[in-house]
Amino acid sequence: MQEGSGYGRFIAGKRSKWVTLIVWIIIAVGLGLVWPAVNERETNNAQDLSDSKPSVQAAALAKKEFPGGEGLPALIVWRNSAGLTDDQIQQIQALTERLEQDPVEQQQSVVPLHKLPPQALKGQLSEDGSTIVMPLFFNKDADSEQLKEGVEALEEKAKAIFGMNPFDTDIDNESKLIARVTGPVGISIDAIGLFSSADVSLLIATVVIVLVLLLLIYRSPVLAIIPIIAVGFAYMVTSPILGFMADQGWITVDAQSISIMTVLLFGAGTDYCLFMISRYRQILYHEPDKKKAIFQAITGSSGAIAMSGFTVVAAMLVLLLAEYGAYQRFAVPFSLSIFIMFIASLTLVPALLAIFGRGSFYPFVPRTHEMEVERAKKKGKPAPAPRKVRESWIGRIVTTRPWAVLAVTVVLLGGLATFSTQVKFTYDLLSSFPENVPSREGFKVIGEQFSQGELAPVKVIVDAGGKETDLKQRLESLDYINKVGEPQQGAENANITAYDVEFNLNPYSIEAMQHIPDLRATAEAALKDAGVANVDQQVWIDGQTAEQYDIEVAGERDAKVIIPVVIGMITLLLLIYLRSIVATVYLIITVVLSYFSALGLGWIIIHYGLGADAIQGAIPLYSFVFLVALGEDYNIFMISSIWQKRKTMPLRQAIKEGVGETGSVITSAGLILAGTFAVLATLPIQVLVQFGIITAIGVLLDTFLVRPFMVPAITALLGKWAFWPGKYVPIAEKEEKKASQSL
Repeated sequence: MQEGSGYGRFIAGKRSKWVTLIVWIIIAVGLGLVWPAVNERETNNAQDLSDSKPSVQAAALAKKEFPGGEGLPALIVWRNSAGLTDDQIQQIQALTERLEQDPVEQQQSVVPLHKLPPQALKGQLSEDGSTIVMPLFFNKDADSEQLKEGVEALEEKAKAIFGMNPFDTDIDNESKLIARVTGPVGISIDAIGLFSSADVSLLIATVVIVLVLLLLIYRSPVLAIIPIIAVGFAYMVTSPILGFMADQGWITVDAQSISIMTVLLFGAGTDYCLFMISRYRQILYHEPDKKKAIFQAITGSSGAIAMSGFTVVAAMLVLLLAEYGAYQRFAVPFSLSIFIMFIASLTLVPALLAIFGRGSFYPFVPRTHEMEVERAKKKGKPAPAPRKVRESWIGRIVTTRPWAVLAVTVVLLGGLATFSTQVKFTYDLLSSFPENVPSREGFKVIGEQFSQGELAPVKVIVDAGGKETDLKQRLESLDYINKVGEPQQGAENANITAYDVEFNLNPYSIEAMQHIPDLRATAEAALKDAGVANVDQQVWIDGQTAEQYDIEVAGERDAKVIIPVVIGMITLLLLIYLRSIVATVYLIITVVLSYFSALGLGWIIIHYGLGADAIQGAIPLYSFVFLVALGEDYNIFMISSIWQKRKTMPLRQAIKEGVGETGSVITSAGLILAGTFAVLATLPIQVLVQFGIITAIGVLLDTFLVRPFMVPAITALLGKWAFWPGKYVPIAEKEEKKASQSL
């Protein structure tokens, strides 16, 4: 592609730059008018597990055979520290009577406390008489918004009966009645509420951090606005496309994926913009014609931007291979947003730069030396000295002392990576909430006054074929079980029996989850001893703990599948782009090492610094996909500069200049990307806090250790072998061959 030809003229020519801008405006506005925005099509109660999973099959069987207990429970916790009075107990009974007569939105049933005799009701109280739990069941198919409306209606009924709203009373109030909604319904409502409230604050904080960092780094208000405009247009195009796809049922989107997609767009999108902007600024110091400069910038940076974009898109699409729904739902929003963003970086950003010209960098406008001399002459000032290109001290160190640089970076990153082996995981969503969230407050009260297992009992279902078993006694003998309910007979199959089982520990904890196989083994042993055949097909376990165990199993399977495929996909793209097996191998190794280092340092901060006992189980896979894909972005941008320069200069000089040339833009891009992910750490949801910390750390390690030191040092040490099996011709041989041909 020559100066002023082809692609450059097509998107950033004298007239085409305006056409490019107008086309983007038409597409963004047009799609927004005809298709819904993605956040209008959120589905926050989508099933995460396939129908083949044991807990899903158990839930379906429970719904069929035990229709009275298939509802989604809301546990209404009532407490008066001084002891529940007779009047308060009667008011709670009156509430259950009203709920039975006039159900709230999506209500299925309520435990009729008003029908219990006084003695039986008092038996439901905690030992100190301060607390009672009132179960209220909702339809399992209800979404979070419908559940929220149902709970709000419940509060209104309570307010009418009690003359005040006990759900608003401070949890530490020792003189008044307090009420909290916990259990699966309360947790679901609070989870969506936290993500929804985070959306706006996350967007504002992300825009502010990007603007502030751009202004601090480049000190140009126009330049700071250009990436924001580009990202804004990309989002305006992405959102209705995703909304349309969700409308058609092709994809499912939730609040969490949209929140992280926003961060990814601003972070990675700004990076792609800066790759183009920095190349344009470099050329303006040598090229007086701004039109030629933008064409050269497009030629020089479009390959690296496209390659970087395709790398991230490919990595994100691999998430489609996941069994776990939460992983799978990330694939299309993330890959589509990045695809549209790098298209904007290759079209809209050059057009905007062409429109603003050198004014893009005001007040620090890049000019050629001749232009500076002419400008000084007009102002009556002495001519400035020619602009000197500063030699990069990093480039000098990595080319003169590569062994020392490599040794230090390997020891540092390897040392941090060893801490990744100590990471502990949890699948407890409740522990991810702030302590003052209603469902967590209610859970704490239940744990203090009753058994934590009441929050989410499991249902052990067996088909004994009409034979007697001692399963109830065996379950009661387990040291982690608090209570086993009376056997329930199946509604359609009398041979099927179910037992409601309460743990004596947190049912959402990793410890409780690991007991699910043991529960199954206990049930199978009871059936086998009773003479039942094929016992492995006659046991089902329903409940939140069983579901979380299946999520853990699915997550481990997904990691084993997705991680190798992501590495393989990126390896293939790098091979096509670099045509070097050796370079591809060490680029992949460096980002994988960087990932484990980020996980290790993240664990040090989260566990030892913030006091968390474990991190959410989904975070390592999320972080891996992001860090490996985004980390290669920086490697690609720098290595492509070295590859281009070595055609006209010795390799070590190419490394020195390549590191220096790309250093400032990659550093600023890395700071901005890390800053956007760090914004997640300000949110009240621990899963996003932990993801934000680990990903931000990984980006910073890539930016300040892997890209400027480790990769160039390896390239310098390998020399011509870095290009194998591609042909490497030293510059001296090129010149000699050229001279002989001229003779």
